[in-house]
Amino acid sequence: MITEREIQIQSEGKKAVVYAGDYINKLSGEKIERECREKIEAGAKTLVVNFSETEIVNSIGVSILLGVIDNASGAGAKVIFSDVKDETVELFEMLGVTNHVSIA
Repeated sequence: MITEREIQIQSEGKKAVVYAGDYINKLSGEKIERECREKIEAGAKTLVVNFSETEIVNSIGVSILLGVIDNASGAGAKVIFSDVKDETVELFEMLGVTNHVSIA
């Protein structure tokens, strides 16, 4: 049985930090996307997606993250990926994700 894990969020002023969790797939990616959209609609201008616990990002997860970046850009918000493991940075570079987001 798979249990759904909650996405952790911290907000302060116009900045929101979304903790991505250990595995970004369709289910967790959609949760991240929903939380980011809600934070942007609430006025956040900086979204930080924290990957400190993330071990795997699958292709659907990457696609959803690109949607988050696109949505934020359309709303005039900036997206930062933080605490990204080297292997995941390499994946993002290979797929061109790093052309659209800052890595911290």
